[in-house]
Amino acid sequence: MRRHVVLFATAVLVAVALGPLPARATGSVLLPDLRQAPVGCSGGYSGDLSRCVDWDVCPVADPAAPNGECVRKGSIGAVRLRFTTSADNIGDGPLLIHGSRGHTGQPRMSARQAFQSAVDDSIPMSYEQSQRPVPATLYYEPAVTHEHWHLLGFEHFQLRTPSGDTVVADRKNGFCLGDRYVTPDDVASRPADAGSPQGRLSAFLRKNRCGHHEPEALSVVQGISAGYGDDYPFTVDFQWLDISKVPSGVYDVVNIVNGDRSLLEKSYANNASSMAISIRWPGHATSPPATITQLPEVQLIRNCPGTDRCAQLGH
Repeated sequence: MRRHVVLFATAVLVAVALGPLPARATGSVLLPDLRQAPVGCSGGYSGDLSRCVDWDVCPVADPAAPNGECVRKGSIGAVRLRFTTSADNIGDGPLLIHGSRGHTGQPRMSARQAFQSAVDDSIPMSYEQSQRPVPATLYYEPAVTHEHWHLLGFEHFQLRTPSGDTVVADRKNGFCLGDRYVTPDDVASRPADAGSPQGRLSAFLRKNRCGHHEPEALSVVQGISAGYGDDYPFTVDFQWLDISKVPSGVYDVVNIVNGDRSLLEKSYANNASSMAISIRWPGHATSPPATITQLPEVQLIRNCPGTDRCAQLGH
C-alpha cells in the first residue's frame, strides 16, 4: 500500500516560518533538477541495473481493477506489466508545489511552484507567496489505498516500439510527493542543517501525507528536497501498462517526469528513463490469443537511465 501524505495545515506553515518571499529574478532562486530514475528499480538503487527486480508480469481477473490481485489460476482478464517508478531531485533547491482552492465546492486545487531564494535561503511556504502558477491541478483520491490529494501529470509511462511509436499509455491518476529516499549520488545541496529552511522543509516532506483523510482541505503541499527522491512501488494502483493486446516483439518501457516541462527545472535533459524488454507469447505466436490462458514470457534486455530509447541501442 502506497504511503499516504498529510495536509500541510496553515498552523504548520506558520510554525515552520521558513521566511519571506524569495527574490523573483531568475538568478536569485535555487532550481530543482528532476531526474527520472531507472525503470523497475527501487528508489535510490545504485547497483547493477540488470539486477533490478522491482517489476513483474501480473495477470488479473478484472481489467477494470486499478490494483487487482495477481491470479494464479482461473480466468485471466488482463495481463499487466508492473514496475516501480522513481524521480530524484539532484538540483540546487527543492521542488515545492502548493495547492489551493477557494472553497470545498471546487473539486480541484490549482497549483503553484515555489522556489528557494539563493540570497537568504528563505522558502515560500504558502500558495500566495509561491512565484510560478503551473497548469497541473490536484484532486482528492477517495480510493482506500490513497485517500489523499494527488498532483496530476507529474510522471507518465508508455510502452513504445524501438522506433518510438507508443503502443500503450498509462492510466496513472496522480502522485503525492515527498522525501522518500536519499539519492545514491552526492548532491551538494542536500539539506545538512536540520535548523535551516531547507532542513525544516525536508523534515516535513519525509513524513508528508498530502492531506490524508482531509477531503475538505483547502490547501496542501507536495515536493522533493534536493538530494532526495520519491518512488512508487510496482504494487501500487496504476503502476502498470496493460500488455494483453501487445504483439510479440521488443519494446521500450519509458518513464518520463515533468514531460510537459511545466515545472521549472535547472535541466530537462535527464527527465526520461527506459528499459528494453522482449515479449513472447506462448507457442511462438506473433499476436496474443483472443482468450488468454497462459502468460507471455517477458524478459529484461537492458536498462537505460537518461534516455527514452533503449531497445535501439542494441541495434
